Amino acid sequence: MSCPIDSKVIRPIRFIAGQCQMLDQRLLPAEEVWHTYKTYQEVAEAIRSMVVRGAPAIGVAAAIGAWFGARDIEAESSWDFFQQFKEICDVLAATRPTAVNLVWALDRMKHFTESNLERSVLELKIGLEYEALAITEEDEKINRTMGKHGEVLIPDGARVLTHCNAGALATAGYGTALGVIRAAVEAGKKVSVIADETRPFLQGARLTAWELQKDNIPVTLICDNMAGYLMSKGAIDCVIVGADRVAANGDVANKIGTYTVAVLAKEHNLPFYVAAPVSTIDLSLSDGSQIPIEERDARELTHIKDIQLAPEGVDVFNPAFDITPQRLVTAIITEKGVVQGDYLTGLSENIRQR
Repeated sequence: MSCPIDSKVIRPIRFIAGQCQMLDQRLLPAEEVWHTYKTYQEVAEAIRSMVVRGAPAIGVAAAIGAWFGARDIEAESSWDFFQQFKEICDVLAATRPTAVNLVWALDRMKHFTESNLERSVLELKIGLEYEALAITEEDEKINRTMGKHGEVLIPDGARVLTHCNAGALATAGYGTALGVIRAAVEAGKKVSVIADETRPFLQGARLTAWELQKDNIPVTLICDNMAGYLMSKGAIDCVIVGADRVAANGDVANKIGTYTVAVLAKEHNLPFYVAAPVSTIDLSLSDGSQIPIEERDARELTHIKDIQLAPEGVDVFNPAFDITPQRLVTAIITEKGVVQGDYLTGLSENIRQR
């Protein structure tokens, strides 16, 4: 089923009448296809196969999937219900290991259940539905607040480089890095975007360019190995990316290739900004070396759909993310404000304000 999207309200996940609909991001921009999900197993596979992607969006999807699982639990006591519910959350948590928002959303769902074991099973199921809806609705509000904090860093006339897709498609709506850009445009600034293609899954070429065209924000697509050349020519003014996990010291896990862009930005004295909600901050990890890095199927690198790009049987290394050390990060933008310099203190304060 194809469905056009209003450019002003791009939302990749819809929670309607007890069902979840997701825009299949593997097929964009050629096709706009929605799938309907009714069970936690279906949602888990949608996350694993990247029908839905982007740290905040998979957190939202996981919360909805957890409620689907809870809805189908048959248990006589709240304690038995909670034991089964934890197993469902474990299945969802195993789908993508790097993005901490996934675990954050599931922990929030489990915390609600564990804190209300005096309630009946039916009351827990109803409460978990409301919790999943709250996580979904809060995400877009968080992104809009983050955008307002971040847009002051984007000068009028800026040419902004971004890597991967940290837009509405990666969230419940509006976006993180692209949310900052949207907020700058809404503030009356003339901003243009340079989008890295972002191999091997091409999130920049397929998704970021598609989103920005929908919103009539000027965008130029470049191949991944072109960024340094444009920086050397003075054609880029700043860089802004999203994040899948931020360690306590400010080290950032983001789509593979982010580290390279950050090194290039440092060499050319360009600000390198990260936009991420507080739910992406993981204070349990002291630095980026402790962040688990997901490795994905070799076929994502050797093929584009059914078109073979590499010789059969070649060895492939396909990590989905890399780590950008905090010394390369100019500022981290969250819904609580802009953190610079002492990331350990600033990020900890953001968590306390949550």
